[in-house]
Amino acid sequence: MTKKRILSGMRPTGPLHIGHLVGALDNWVKLQDEYECFFMVADWHAAMSEYASPADLKENLINNVIDWLACGISPRKTTVFIQSHVKEHLELYMVFSLITPLGWLERCPTYKEQLREVTNRDLSTYGFLGYPVLQAADILLYKAEVVPVGEDQLPHLELTREISRRFNSLYKKDIFPKPEALLTKAPRILGLDGRKMSKSYNNFISICEEPKNIRLKVQSMFTDPSRIKFSDPGHPQTCNVHSYYAVFAPEREKEISGLCRQSKIGCTDCKKELAEILIKFLEPIQKKRNELLRNKKQIFSILEQGSKRASAVASKTITEVKGLLNLA
Repeated sequence: MTKKRILSGMRPTGPLHIGHLVGALDNWVKLQDEYECFFMVADWHAAMSEYASPADLKENLINNVIDWLACGISPRKTTVFIQSHVKEHLELYMVFSLITPLGWLERCPTYKEQLREVTNRDLSTYGFLGYPVLQAADILLYKAEVVPVGEDQLPHLELTREISRRFNSLYKKDIFPKPEALLTKAPRILGLDGRKMSKSYNNFISICEEPKNIRLKVQSMFTDPSRIKFSDPGHPQTCNVHSYYAVFAPEREKEISGLCRQSKIGCTDCKKELAEILIKFLEPIQKKRNELLRNKKQIFSILEQGSKRASAVASKTITEVKGLLNLA
């Protein structure tokens, strides 16, 4: 039985954090046994926001791939590649740009959110407006039938489906599938300050974070705002620190919850324990990561082989597309 194909990727805009680990990477590791997976380092997407300061892009790219492998992504099971090393991504992006109405892009909720919230970069560019079109090209270039997404990404996938339908209708041939969403059931953890965990907000714990930094960062976390004194009963259901226990130490969560409600543990001690839990959780990943860092030639070889496999699929799709457009 032929496995269905998946395309997913991450932007190399900085170190990967524990939100990426529990929100995406753990799921990728499971999916690679069930699907034909293409996992892409989305460096063109990163350039759309980091174009003015791209100095760290290449280093971030390599470090992100090392994180993927350290977390369990296997190049024997998946195709791991760099987006910009497969030229057909931009070719299909150009074709889709010709047929995508502006109104489809201007109503994209994530585009509006990013313009509103990202104030340290100029995102009012033609390229950033069109990033959902590049996403569509990424997915449809490989004729991916399934895309793992969270609910907040469903509008992007629906736009991809609309572009697929429009292309197939215009050229009267069903070249592209209408990819289905694979809604990923992943725990969502907030950043240290209670906002979305994000490199832009600098409120994260990275996968490669040193133990001393983990301890410092966890001690800075927001806790139950209504608990002023040790003797005050806690409200773990509204405490960000407690939400981390639910993800990283579920066997301890219930006991900690009871101690908190009964004022038998203070926030400082609760955070000290959480820090040690996170350090222990990340230890095997960091050990594997350090082994990979000692052999970067292996990483470059994995990416080279992955890009070759991805290009072989992508070139067939572009040949079909150019034939329909009567391009040489």
